[in-house]
Amino acid sequence: MHARAVAVTTTALLGAMVLSSASEVRAAGSRGRPLVVAHRGAGAYAPENTLPAIDKVAALGFRWVENDVQRTKDGELVVLHDDSLRRTTNVEQVFPDRAPWKVKDFTAAEIARLDAGSWYSPAYAGTRVPRLDQYMRRVEHNHEKLLLEIKNPGLYPGIERQTLRVLGARGWLDHRHLASRLIVQSFSADSVRAVHDLAPGVRTAFLGRPSEGDLARYAGFADLINPSHGTLSAEYVTAVHSFTGPHGKPMKVFTWTVDDASRARTLAGYGVDGIITDKPDVVRTALPAAKAPAAPFLVG
Repeated sequence: MHARAVAVTTTALLGAMVLSSASEVRAAGSRGRPLVVAHRGAGAYAPENTLPAIDKVAALGFRWVENDVQRTKDGELVVLHDDSLRRTTNVEQVFPDRAPWKVKDFTAAEIARLDAGSWYSPAYAGTRVPRLDQYMRRVEHNHEKLLLEIKNPGLYPGIERQTLRVLGARGWLDHRHLASRLIVQSFSADSVRAVHDLAPGVRTAFLGRPSEGDLARYAGFADLINPSHGTLSAEYVTAVHSFTGPHGKPMKVFTWTVDDASRARTLAGYGVDGIITDKPDVVRTALPAAKAPAAPFLVG
């Protein structure tokens, strides 16, 4: 399908899908227990951003997973955190003359040859880097919800539209998924804005900590502000909550990457709405029991 046709179709399908259901993300974090989001799958317990990692999330009893998307030389979307294959695959052994082993310099078929599990543990030898469509099939099979990060959009022009196309093909741009199962985020404000413009029904998040003076601008295209936990204060969380996002609900705060029980409790006290962690079981155990909500809008 031509790019123009995709844009028209996407806008037509999603423009009216402003989220009327607030069952997706809890009201204010101070009104209940924060969501626990498994970072790169259960990244402490299985090789990150792989199918075994999201299977581990399901086995631990969690619903929300976070992943990262990059693009190959031949235009396929793959789930991988780094823009290089070196850290989490055996690319140096398989392709010793291809340094610095950037994802964008390898075809999807070449990446499919790589072992993405042995670096973590011999038990995961032979694990592959999943394509985004494969990953989405497994997330759906596991009845999980997805916090999808578009990585390095400056390296991959048009990746926002392409990511939305894959999500649409997997059925993730219908009202049910948009209302409770999908958030798209990026460190690039331009990328977040592009997703919002292309697919207004998709909840979006900016990774970072804009100044309080800039929050009104971000509220025009981002439903969530997701800063590193070390940059947060209770006052900042309150400031974010005071703004209304593009879908008519108070903006939310998910923070990352929190693996320490004491820190998780502190952040819950700040009123954060979600905690992104490599150790979801540790964070879940640390958090206080959920309180009765002050409004009839809870997590989906």
